Amino acid sequence: MPLRSTFTRFFQLEAASGLLLIAAAALALIINNSPLSHLYAAFLDVPVVAQIGALKIAKPALLWINDGLMALFFLLIGLEVKRELLDGHLSKPSQVVLPGAAAIGGMVVPALIYWAINKDYPAALSGWAIPMATDIAFALGVLALLGKRVPVSLKLFLMTLAIIDDLGAIIVIAVFYSADLSGAALAGAAACLVALIAMNRLGVIKLGPYLIIGLILWVCVLKSGVHATLAGVTLAFCIPMRTKNAEPSPLLTLEHALHPWVAYGILPLFAFANAGVSLTGVSLESFTHHVPMGIAAGLLIGKTVGVFGLTWLAIKTGLAALPNGANWGQVFGVAILCGIGFTMSLFVGSLAFVPGASEFAGEDRMGILTGSILAACIGYAVTAMASRKKAETSGLN
Repeated sequence: MPLRSTFTRFFQLEAASGLLLIAAAALALIINNSPLSHLYAAFLDVPVVAQIGALKIAKPALLWINDGLMALFFLLIGLEVKRELLDGHLSKPSQVVLPGAAAIGGMVVPALIYWAINKDYPAALSGWAIPMATDIAFALGVLALLGKRVPVSLKLFLMTLAIIDDLGAIIVIAVFYSADLSGAALAGAAACLVALIAMNRLGVIKLGPYLIIGLILWVCVLKSGVHATLAGVTLAFCIPMRTKNAEPSPLLTLEHALHPWVAYGILPLFAFANAGVSLTGVSLESFTHHVPMGIAAGLLIGKTVGVFGLTWLAIKTGLAALPNGANWGQVFGVAILCGIGFTMSLFVGSLAFVPGASEFAGEDRMGILTGSILAACIGYAVTAMASRKKAETSGLN
């Protein structure tokens, strides 16, 4: 019983999902750099086949995780974005200005820094979007470690910023990381989309029909050349949030059902499958190579400059106000925390540098891990110091 209550208390912590991500990544690094490394590789290469009649999907376990399970993650992100747009922090333009400006800065500046470092290497330029991403679970998990020393407004600022950042990442994936397109599969996906929209307009509130057509949509998108995770976002925007007769909201029901599976299962599994960098032969060049250097600099410096710079500009020009109860030091610390790209950056990296097709496949991981770890440690320290100074100042007053 005490052990069960300990687990229950852990999963109730705000920081739990972030801590699980760290543990999963650390475990992958340890196993892949031990005598058990062959088992790690064998796990990722396990062939998994799903077949119904002539339809056959055969992929190794790694791609089922990246293309299949991550579609559920993007389904959850889509549900959160829709909820925030209709009835949350994105529903009022005044609430969007500050995190929106910060998110734009946090996407543009890291991409420019990566481009500046890699502009002489055309084959490496496809990785420009890797440092644009923010791992919302990891970043919020680190911030949650500070507890009540951080005002709620600052947590909401980071969450809203990360949601807008994720929306930007979804658009980038759709536009820049789609392969050769299949007309027939796209037509099938379009038919599924029409069916989903029709059900929404007709007032269908049962989740079953949406999920069945959503599964067909995922298969069509997977076969079309557009990245399969976008099926999750598309499905999310078609699921109704409001009902006519006070029935439970389908969107909120699905969001609440998915959240623990994604936070405590899918994301840690994704981190385990993608963070296992082999440290064999690692040298100073592994960090100074233009690809990992561009990613690490983009995450640590680009995110900080972009997020804090546009936040400062928006506040100083009167477009927005500093989050209630927060000081500039705390905002600066949160800007650094936005450099925790981790799972989202690893995901974009798997699209930018495809194993077996790109000479830079795997090179991105060292930069992502370095930049994310430094951003987490420095961001936590800066935010903690700023919070301590604020508490001391409040005590004196």
